[in-house]
Amino acid sequence: MFIDKAHIHLKAGNGGDGAVAFRREIYVPAGGPNGGDGGRGGNIMLVVDTNMRTLMDFKYKRKYVAEEGGKGRGANMHGKNGENLILKVPAGTVVRDEKTNLVIADLSKEGDTYIAVRGGTGGKGNTHFKNSIRQAPAFAQAGREGHERNIVLELKLIADIGLLGFPNVGKSTFLSIVTKANPKIANYHFTTLYPNLGVANLKSGDSFVIADIPGLIEGASEGTGLGHDFLRHVERTKVLIHIVDISGIEGRDPLDDFRKINDEIKKYNPKLANRPQIVAANKIDLLEDDVVLNKFKEVLEGEGYEVIPMSTATNQGVQEVLNKANMILKEAEESEIFDEEEYFIEDVAEESEIDKIDIRIENGAYIVEGTALEKLLYSVHFEDMESIRYFQKMLDKFKVFDRLRAMGIEDGDTVKIYELEFDFFE
Repeated sequence: MFIDKAHIHLKAGNGGDGAVAFRREIYVPAGGPNGGDGGRGGNIMLVVDTNMRTLMDFKYKRKYVAEEGGKGRGANMHGKNGENLILKVPAGTVVRDEKTNLVIADLSKEGDTYIAVRGGTGGKGNTHFKNSIRQAPAFAQAGREGHERNIVLELKLIADIGLLGFPNVGKSTFLSIVTKANPKIANYHFTTLYPNLGVANLKSGDSFVIADIPGLIEGASEGTGLGHDFLRHVERTKVLIHIVDISGIEGRDPLDDFRKINDEIKKYNPKLANRPQIVAANKIDLLEDDVVLNKFKEVLEGEGYEVIPMSTATNQGVQEVLNKANMILKEAEESEIFDEEEYFIEDVAEESEIDKIDIRIENGAYIVEGTALEKLLYSVHFEDMESIRYFQKMLDKFKVFDRLRAMGIEDGDTVKIYELEFDFFE
């Protein structure tokens, strides 16, 4: 089965908590702190595997979680770093942020790698909180949460040349003749339900990859037929071969067909309208005379298109189409398929820990919640005054007190942070 789009959820590993531990040495206050740091959480990385052809691996499994970092231990022992989780994707995979639909990464060639979510850093052990005044800190830092996000994987096939045209105009037959591909061929619409790829080898020694793009009919840019599910596979091609049924055997006007397909291409992605395009007037063996062909050529050549008469039934003109495509391909330049504004900017879009803290009033009490606060809360020893001061310092850093004042809190009002409840006083 050909799968070219997948929605997946990624969760990087959380960082391990720092340790609270003390040495057992004579003349060292409270044994002396020697709690080690927690390990870093594992990242989730997307890596191109040229042996893959579809996104089938992501059809049934949609949630991926990397390993957490190990907790720190005594004797200043560092917790184990979490293993990175590597997800292999085919060349041509575009990674999008699900929320904004903006492009995060374009993985188009072998070796391309992208860190989709980063693991949380490990918390510092109590060794780091010792100073000239605080000789025996009884608290450590909690590990940070690993990054979490929903992404969309889209496969845009890597091909040099794309075949365009209405269903049943001879695209699959053309591909089977000029390459070793074995597409399904029959006399009905939508024979091609999945993109087919083949390699054309010319007598000159040149070769290139051709993609037969299915589902292009009027309204395709809006999802009609197989719609833009397959239009995306045209985007990476450098040259387009537009095959038209010049015979009109199905009662359609070849010139009208040509216009409708190109209109759909422009609506889907205006950049594609500027790609070099060869027009292959197929099924000339079914014409009674050259009147229709000559009129067709006169109109399109007047607009700058090159029209090559062709018959996939007799092989007439097939080699000429290939040679022309090869010549244009050699002169074609690489083109960006995305504009600058289509890319996702990580540092702008990323929410800060402060933004993730929620404060609301329920039954007269101020409820304060947030992942960072929850981790902080469970790393504090409330029997130790230094630990409490550290907790208050972090609340100030997260601007919790400023936000409470802005909401109108007064002395004596109740504040609840998960299981912790206290009265507010300036």
